[in-house]
Amino acid sequence: MSTAAQLPAVEAHPAATEHLPSFITAPGETDVLMVVMAVILGISVLGFGILFLRLHTLPERMAHRGHKLQFEIVAVLGLIALFTHQHIFWLIGLMLAMIDLPDFGTPLNRIAGSAEKLAGLKPGEGAPELLPEVEAPETAHTEEPAHAATPAVRPSEAPVPLPARADGAAPPKRRERAHA
Repeated sequence: MSTAAQLPAVEAHPAATEHLPSFITAPGETDVLMVVMAVILGISVLGFGILFLRLHTLPERMAHRGHKLQFEIVAVLGLIALFTHQHIFWLIGLMLAMIDLPDFGTPLNRIAGSAEKLAGLKPGEGAPELLPEVEAPETAHTEEPAHAATPAVRPSEAPVPLPARADGAAPPKRRERAHA
């Protein structure tokens, strides 16, 4: 049996017009307009959320696309702005993403590499790794003569010998400065 057969016939109110709009449903039927509006509401909330997050991550995407040095700082500022709702952090991140900070590391590494090459060293050999300080184990009740005891020398205080040149050639001659 259908639900319409179970319900008694409903007569229109005497003050109602003869023709009712299509969005008014009969009792017991599905409200199509409400279902359509619920779908539209869900899609619009999802769309606005995606738009908001895309706009919110704009500085981070700009810094990532440009391979900026300050990418991590911009990303952290974006997260701070997201969780604290302080828009100044987002603006600072946007400005940092737009600015090109100079790269000081590359020229300094090139200078260090050139200085090592002039000294006859392979690249990376000029900075010896410092060994951790090792203390001698204490021996119980043994006395050593005073002249045998040597002061502990830390590796950073000891002179670092320079390695011999790889090609075995004599050191380069000093150039005279040109006079004006």
